Amino acid sequence: MHSILKFKWPIAIGLIVLTVALFLLAPNLTEQAEQAGSFQLSDEASSQIASQILSDADAAEQTISLVIPLESKVTDETRQTLEQMVTDIEALGDPITSVLNPVESKELEEQLISEDQQTVLMPIMVDGNNEEVNVVADEIRETIIPEELTVYITGEAIISNDVNVSAQEGLQRTEIITVVLIFGLLLAVFRSIVTPFIPLVAVGITYLLSQSLVAFFIDWFGFPVSNYTQIFLVAILFGIGTDYCILLLSRYKEELAAGHDVEQSIVNTYKTAGRTLLISGAAVFVGFFAIGFAEFPIFKSAVAVAVGIFVLLIVLYTIVPFFMALLKEKLFWPAKKSASHRDSKLWIWMSKLSINRPLLSIFVVALITVPLLFTYDNSLSFNTVDEIGSEYESVKGLNAIEEGFGKGDSLPVQVIVKSDETLTSRETVPYFEALSREIEKIEGVETVRSITRPTGDVINELYVDEQLGLLADGLGDARDGLGEVQAGLAEVQTNLTAISEQAGNSAGLTEAAAGLGQINQQLGQVSQGLQQTGNIPQTVGALTQISGGLAEIQQGLAGAAGQTAELSAGLTQLAEGVGASNQGLSEIESGLTAAVDMMQEMSDSNALRDTGLYIPEGTLESEDFQQVVDRYSFADGTGMMMEVILSEDPYSPEAIDVTTEIKETVERVKIGTPLEKTEIAFSGISSINSDLLDVSSSDFTTTVIIMLISLFVILAILFRSLIMPLYMIGSLLLTYYTAVSIAELIFVNGLGFDGISWAVPFFGFVMLVALGVDYSIFLLDRFREESFNGVTVRDAMRTSMAKMGTVIITAAIILAGTFGAMMPSGVLSLVQIATIVITGLLLYGLIVLPLLIPAISVSFDRGVWWPFGKKK
Repeated sequence: MHSILKFKWPIAIGLIVLTVALFLLAPNLTEQAEQAGSFQLSDEASSQIASQILSDADAAEQTISLVIPLESKVTDETRQTLEQMVTDIEALGDPITSVLNPVESKELEEQLISEDQQTVLMPIMVDGNNEEVNVVADEIRETIIPEELTVYITGEAIISNDVNVSAQEGLQRTEIITVVLIFGLLLAVFRSIVTPFIPLVAVGITYLLSQSLVAFFIDWFGFPVSNYTQIFLVAILFGIGTDYCILLLSRYKEELAAGHDVEQSIVNTYKTAGRTLLISGAAVFVGFFAIGFAEFPIFKSAVAVAVGIFVLLIVLYTIVPFFMALLKEKLFWPAKKSASHRDSKLWIWMSKLSINRPLLSIFVVALITVPLLFTYDNSLSFNTVDEIGSEYESVKGLNAIEEGFGKGDSLPVQVIVKSDETLTSRETVPYFEALSREIEKIEGVETVRSITRPTGDVINELYVDEQLGLLADGLGDARDGLGEVQAGLAEVQTNLTAISEQAGNSAGLTEAAAGLGQINQQLGQVSQGLQQTGNIPQTVGALTQISGGLAEIQQGLAGAAGQTAELSAGLTQLAEGVGASNQGLSEIESGLTAAVDMMQEMSDSNALRDTGLYIPEGTLESEDFQQVVDRYSFADGTGMMMEVILSEDPYSPEAIDVTTEIKETVERVKIGTPLEKTEIAFSGISSINSDLLDVSSSDFTTTVIIMLISLFVILAILFRSLIMPLYMIGSLLLTYYTAVSIAELIFVNGLGFDGISWAVPFFGFVMLVALGVDYSIFLLDRFREESFNGVTVRDAMRTSMAKMGTVIITAAIILAGTFGAMMPSGVLSLVQIATIVITGLLLYGLIVLPLLIPAISVSFDRGVWWPFGKKK
């Protein structure tokens, strides 16, 4: 410290110049956070695999929806307006790829106009990233939407942008409120106009320098970043930095009051309070550094705070001594005393219980905390919409969709299937219907849209029972046709007999008439056999023979007509009649042959046996069906997409459960089918939230274990005890779970949210444990110092509580205040984190720390230093 004081001016100037230079040169941390996005799931997550599949196939289009709530039903004028809007949007060109016209066809109207005809959807496909999608949305707002029409634009990219905007606006409010709040609290604590500026300058330099370093690390090393990064840097650095300054300034005041000169007072301050500061800083650094072992980038983004803590310790050991040496006693002007130096009457009173009656003190703490623990359900919410509130346009759009179409219609779950071979073949497509059928059976699924049910309704014509019915109708038509042919031939026979009599009973004509009679009789037998047995192949064979006989009769009649001039016209007409009958038989034969071929194909079809579905040849290539193929397939038919519409809110916990069941169903159904070897992934907000639940739960457990073990090791080394770290960490765990139970009671039971936001338990735990450990270090390091004076454990603890009570309470209030500055941010997760930290810090500083820690310490007596013993 003597060297630092000797070179205080060069050190201070150099640090300030470095801070300014880096601040001017560093990348924009806010823009880096926006580019990183809201979720940043790993590449192994199902939703990210789905995204990558679509991206690789150049099919990664994003959908934004124009939601149009109407005061009355759709009119002709409304239809014209919608038609014009579609035309104008299509004219914008790239990156817009297509627009679904809600009034283009009856099928689209059923899908895109609500039943009451008062809500209209206009989906727009955009081939671009989130930024490009939002640029398109802005252009549509400014140039396309008629002034007289209310239109909301919504979609995942729009909501994500609104979350970013809300977070950045919240950060700006938090920064201003934090600075004002800390200055006011320091003014009240130190009763000095000068003193509050020292922590603000020190922490201000720390924040600017840390922010710049983190921004460089992001560019150089791919350092994790999110919307939480800056907010946590502000809250923690200003809060904990001010706490450390209070600790240093309070001890510096004590040293001056003891009659030491300025330099000696500074040196003594850093020997005592400085050691406590190092222990606390190291513990907080380790806590946040442990977050780096998390897999989830959003969680890892809080590791930036570790960078801030490292910079803070450097600043506290350079800039603060500089101001101490420069201002001397004037640092506390005009006050001669500081409230932070007085013994804490509250903690002295509480020490009578915790030190003199430790068991009763422990019981009091249990009575306050344990009942709250039993109310904790660990209810989590993944509703991004709750983060930003209902005043945003994207949220209004979602609400309008929910009112008009149902909760799940706005953001369906997408099943993405990718194969090396074509999936749009007649043998493969039926398995998508089988899959759709099984998914639709799941409770919580409203409907499924796929290549076999493009509007969500089953195409009955593809099912074999429907096709057999059509085949039966065809056989009936064939029988009717045979009857008509019979009637026609009977008439020809009658006329031919009459002509034969006119020609003097010509032998040839008589034989022809007799032949027609036999053929007619055979047709009757064929028709009767077809009706009774349905033996189509036998019928086709018989018709072939009959057709040959008719051809011979027709040829004979034509020849006879040439020989008998007077009967020529009549015989020619009869020949033509026989020919027409023969042609009719040929058509019937052709139809029956096609039926035979179809039945043979159906008999050979594995897909039919497995699914009950048969795709007739040419169906997929037809003009009408090609539109469906284009919509639900990609990558030249080697990729397929299905949309699952949920009956639940896509953001709800129930939607996550349904999505999990969908995944399990798909895995089960695809076994033993052509889909078994395909790559299947799931997209959509419910799928993303399902992935978030998996990774956040895993990361929470892993990171908490690493963090607690790291804290235990560093505390054991610094305090030379294995006992003290155990109950220090145990008290923090008790405090955290009590605080999160209170938050759950407020936000879930009280305000009606689905649960605590999914990221809040992780960040709340890290913040509360990493920051709360400071206060137990403040107390127990002073306890360690006092115990070296030869007093008993009880007396050492009693003195420590009296001396540190006001410092700890003041520090807790200031740190709680900095987190309280998050409350006006408008971002729900930040408000919930602030609630947990504020509740936890005040609970710890006012109840757990003064009642539980001393009670356990005095109960162990000298054993509190086990196994190393008490050493300086």
